[in-house]
Amino acid sequence: MDTTRRLRDTTHGEARVGDGVRLHYVEAGEGPLVLLLHGFPEFWYAWRHQIPALAQAGLRVVAPDMRGYNLSDKPLGWRAYGIDTLAGDIANLIRDLGEEWAYVVGHDWGAAVAYATAMSHPEVVRRLAILNAPHPARMLEGFRTLRQLRKSWYMFIFQLPVLPEHALARDGFSLAKRTLRDGSAPGSFSDEDLVRYVAAWSQPGALTAMINYYRAVFRQSPRAHTARIRTIEAPTLVIWGQRDQHLGAELAEPRRSLVPDVRVERLPQAGHFVQHDAPERVNELLAGFTRED
Repeated sequence: MDTTRRLRDTTHGEARVGDGVRLHYVEAGEGPLVLLLHGFPEFWYAWRHQIPALAQAGLRVVAPDMRGYNLSDKPLGWRAYGIDTLAGDIANLIRDLGEEWAYVVGHDWGAAVAYATAMSHPEVVRRLAILNAPHPARMLEGFRTLRQLRKSWYMFIFQLPVLPEHALARDGFSLAKRTLRDGSAPGSFSDEDLVRYVAAWSQPGALTAMINYYRAVFRQSPRAHTARIRTIEAPTLVIWGQRDQHLGAELAEPRRSLVPDVRVERLPQAGHFVQHDAPERVNELLAGFTRED
């Protein structure tokens, strides 16, 4: 079944999440709310395989463009992309959608924001699902090792002004396209998919806003990041593609003292973009995790 047919029952909406920032989102289904938070360099379309499957499982599925991405607002300056601000967006989005809580699912940067939301706004996170992103304490540990520093070299390049934007955009976004295809299994991103991604990256100000996530996080000290870490009481599922080129597999499992109710599912044949590489298994895991009976 082609992507257009899979997504035919979706609707588009907008929410105001604070400071006048407007988030665009795609919605499908009815039932308990599940939020799907994409990572870099994606947008709501990152969840094209999950949206119809979870809606069919009896859930109200909302996949926003995170602030700075695609059709959402793009505030100027890296300060607008601090992790506390991003977590506040998610808490406010849940309330703007008329709900008290949600099942919160995140991949990559979306998972970092999901972790932050569960720590700073625990009342809105019923259950938490994390795809290929370390708990912040694990990420800080990883940055103390040469192995992970080598894998994360691009994060340091992103601290430079202007150059990263030019590098990603040149030759028709060839480097950005390669980021998706090199980090995934063959065939996970079709040519049709990449046309949609280029349209999202081409939105005015999008590339700078996307990179500002990295600039904002690096402009805070490790002590500041450590200070905001709190125990997550929500039941948590970690889904980890073992062939991740950018994150060591040892970072998958959070400390039990910080996330006591956690289950880790490792998918040996999937890479960083695990929801694209193994969509059926990811859909099965997410649908099962949201069933509380």
